[in-house]
Amino acid sequence: MIKRGSLTSTILALMLAFILLSSSLAVYAIINLSISIGDAKAINASGSLRMQSYRLLLFAQQHPEETAIKISKFETTLHSPALQRSLNWYSPDQLSEQYLLVINKWQDMRSYIVEKDLQNYENSLKDFVDTIDKLVLEMELFASLKLRWLVMSQFAGLIVMLIIAAVAVSYTRKRVVKPLLSLMDSAETISKGNFDVEMPKTDYIELTALSNALKKTASELSALYQDLEGQVNEKTLALTQANNELNFLYDNLVMLHQDQLDYKRLQGALNHLKQFKQLAYLRLVISHDDQTNDIIEAESSWPQHVEDSFSFPLSVGDHDIGYLELIADQKPNSQLFHNFAMMLSRSISIHNATEQRQQLALMEERAVIARELHDSLGQLLSFLKIQVSLLNKSLPEGCRSTEVEKQLNEIKTGVSTAYIQLRELLSTFRLTIKEPNLKHAMEVMLEQLRSQSKIELRLNFELASHLLDVKQHIHILQITREATLNAIKHASATVVEINCELHDDMIKISVSDDGKGIEHLKERDQHFGIGIMHERANKLNGDVTFSSNINKGTSVTLRFPPQQEPLNG
Repeated sequence: MIKRGSLTSTILALMLAFILLSSSLAVYAIINLSISIGDAKAINASGSLRMQSYRLLLFAQQHPEETAIKISKFETTLHSPALQRSLNWYSPDQLSEQYLLVINKWQDMRSYIVEKDLQNYENSLKDFVDTIDKLVLEMELFASLKLRWLVMSQFAGLIVMLIIAAVAVSYTRKRVVKPLLSLMDSAETISKGNFDVEMPKTDYIELTALSNALKKTASELSALYQDLEGQVNEKTLALTQANNELNFLYDNLVMLHQDQLDYKRLQGALNHLKQFKQLAYLRLVISHDDQTNDIIEAESSWPQHVEDSFSFPLSVGDHDIGYLELIADQKPNSQLFHNFAMMLSRSISIHNATEQRQQLALMEERAVIARELHDSLGQLLSFLKIQVSLLNKSLPEGCRSTEVEKQLNEIKTGVSTAYIQLRELLSTFRLTIKEPNLKHAMEVMLEQLRSQSKIELRLNFELASHLLDVKQHIHILQITREATLNAIKHASATVVEINCELHDDMIKISVSDDGKGIEHLKERDQHFGIGIMHERANKLNGDVTFSSNINKGTSVTLRFPPQQEPLNG
């Protein structure tokens, strides 16, 4: 019977040996450094004794009255804690004896100074200084000895640790690494489908338990392998189908989010789904907030009479976007179509949210432009109006003439016209800042004009919101406002009616009044505002026309194509 030990205990013993050795080295280093603290100070103090010995002689000769002070200072240095360390238990005998010798000789030197026997003091000074020098030398030798002891101990400890490490590596390679490599080879053999393997023998309980567990696992896997093959084939088929569906959903998701979402891109996704599932008919119905629907069909046209179809709703939260409807010979995969419908819902919702954020950002930008225009051009034009009035009043009579008066009037009229145009532009820019909706913006505009005139203003708005882009709003509002203001100011009308509708696949916006007719427009044919109306119509890829009504009055009609590609449900 093999006697087995614990691998954990062996590793723990090695770690404890390393810890004990390294701790011992660290403790010795700390002790060595602690008793070395102050060596430099002691050497410095002993060195200063030599200088003080010579100074003492000098002061005794030249300043006898200060001799007692210098003696006290010398003895303070001689008996300082730094030098007293020479008498500690760990100090060498030579160092302690030399320090005591210095003290003894100082007693003789002190008596010479006190008795003012300077000749004997001077004769004994060289021997006393030599004794001090020998004390300094002993201190230096002791400091060097401690440093050598520290280096030797660290070097010896390093050698011992390397020996232990080498023994541990060799032992581990033989008793641990080789059995583990054998277990890895056995595991690799099992992973290749060969479950008849031999497990390595080992002296450690942990590795033996691992070998037994691996052997038992191999035995169980061998028993289950045959049963699992059939299940794996079934699961593989199901996973392949699921993977194909996921790839299909991923490809369509990438296509829908690759660029701006539009009807052609949605129709491409429907065609892809129709071909992928071999469907007979497929279509997408998108519902808008204005109760209108857009229908996008796959390649085959939707039949007029449908008896049985399958429908999958498109919704985000509690908001219904529409539904996906199909006709198939057999019941479709509900999960796939639900996921496809959810993907379309998210794509349309994200697109709509992005469009709305862009609309609000554009409106905010218009508001900023309006504020900047008001703070810059508005104030400048007001200043020019004041300056022109002051110039007119301050101009001397001698400088006035018909030509000067004419020029002043033209300048005043031009500044006033520019100021009015700027005020109208600012009013239009500020109409839609809080509501990205053309109908609401027109109602706000008319409400402002009603407060400025007694003329009856009517609005008939029948346009779906997805037919218009927010970038078109400002041009439509400006043209409509200019036409309405012309009717209010110059047509002598009592009623102005604005009609917005989709006619012959073109958006038609007309402003009709019951005023004096188109003559007032011919008189103002060179007016700056009418020219801008034509320019704005061109930017909408449309045109603006002026015509007389059957009864009386004038109609200003703007026609331009709706946006065809973007999806703004």
